[in-house]
Amino acid sequence: MVFSNPKFEIRNSKSLLLALTILTVSCGASPKTSPTPSPSSGASGPRVVLPSGAVYQVEVARTPEQQAQGLMFRESLPANSGMLFLFPEGGVHQFWMKNTMIPLDMIWMDSQGKVLFLSANTPPCKADPCPSYGPELPASSVLEIAGGMAKKEKVEAGKAIQFVDVK
Repeated sequence: MVFSNPKFEIRNSKSLLLALTILTVSCGASPKTSPTPSPSSGASGPRVVLPSGAVYQVEVARTPEQQAQGLMFRESLPANSGMLFLFPEGGVHQFWMKNTMIPLDMIWMDSQGKVLFLSANTPPCKADPCPSYGPELPASSVLEIAGGMAKKEKVEAGKAIQFVDVK
């Protein structure tokens, strides 16, 4: 665009250059990098932060009825989601996969969120009697996520899982 007033043209060029500089600096994050998810990055409700830094939304199973139902009859789990079973007192808590349609990674933890035991890619139970899974160690909670995700998210015995907004 050509303007008859050279002062206006220079001012607009400087303004345009300033605007482009600001835009470039504010968008300067490399497209190859992505921000590490933080426990408060737009998510709300109960969630866990896995050793990889990934944040998973979780349903919390507290009552015996919720714990008995668990993830039964579900044909899939949304990405980065799972179910967290909380027990009022530590104890040996074995799980089975009756009426569970999808493989799950089951992660037993102590009261501090330290991983005690992992049953990876635990298969659905196809016929009775269904086997039980879990350690002979007292645990305060169990996290269930889609089968194969624990390895991807660097979950292993001894690592910690952080609970966020789990009340």
